[in-house]
Amino acid sequence: MTPSTTPSRRALLRGLLATPLVAGCAVGAAPPLALAAGEPGGFYVEFGELLGAALRAAGLPVAVVSTGGSVENIEQLRGGRAALGLALTDIALAARIGQEPFGALVPLQAIGRVYENYMQLVVRAEDPATGTADLAGRPVSLGAVGSGAAVFGDRLLAAAGIAADVTHRPLRDAVAALEAGAADALLWSGGVPTPALAELAARRPVRLLPLIEHLPQLRSRHGGVYGPVTVPADAYGPAAPVPTVGVANLLVCTPALPPATAGAVARTLVAAAPDLVPESALGTQYLDQRSLIGTGEIPLHPGAVAAYRELHG
Repeated sequence: MTPSTTPSRRALLRGLLATPLVAGCAVGAAPPLALAAGEPGGFYVEFGELLGAALRAAGLPVAVVSTGGSVENIEQLRGGRAALGLALTDIALAARIGQEPFGALVPLQAIGRVYENYMQLVVRAEDPATGTADLAGRPVSLGAVGSGAAVFGDRLLAAAGIAADVTHRPLRDAVAALEAGAADALLWSGGVPTPALAELAARRPVRLLPLIEHLPQLRSRHGGVYGPVTVPADAYGPAAPVPTVGVANLLVCTPALPPATAGAVARTLVAAAPDLVPESALGTQYLDQRSLIGTGEIPLHPGAVAAYRELHG
């Protein structure tokens, strides 16, 4: 998807379904469901707010909650503080099998695969670094505590075989540190362009380091959750396309979510898809109808399965 083709895709999606979203679903009077999203300035919150508005319009009250990211979102689901959450596939899989950073397995299920996250390793434009290895021993912010980027950052350094002076700052703080010279790089996992990074690029030149060279090692160690993606040219100012690592983002829940509610959310993802794509989005990362059910090793919630079968046969 490029800015020139976005309108036609949205027009196509709008015409796909006219099915009532919550027919037969007595959830209108329920208290608001918490949707654990992500950090201010990132796409988790932006997408979460759009989804929350669509769900409320469909009669399903939802409150969007800012969090540190995927790990915290899953912890909120496990503790019953959230009903829905956004999570990277690699983090969701770690939760399903009880792998670190989770002390025990979390029986996650998915409502759908909603968009592609791009791993973005950002440096100042004048920095001499050309790859991850050039950051050895230097101050680097590898995502906020509780984020999927923080987990991926550890995996990235291990794959690259280097150590760095690592901190874990929230996105806004990491941007400020990079701009002030307190950090030489920041790692972010999100859509393109991420609002806070676009704002930074408008103030001072930055660029992304390619991460694709580490994909074979990452896949060897952590499976097929990671894949090749390319940050489009000019995403953050004049620059060539940058090959990097991508991982799908899922909308997840636990088996405690009632089937009728899961079905209503799934129908909203399908029928409201054109309204869930931020206007600034580049690339092909959002709500592809063909991949919505492609949640990999994270099983779909039975209520979502029933909804998709009803809609598509």
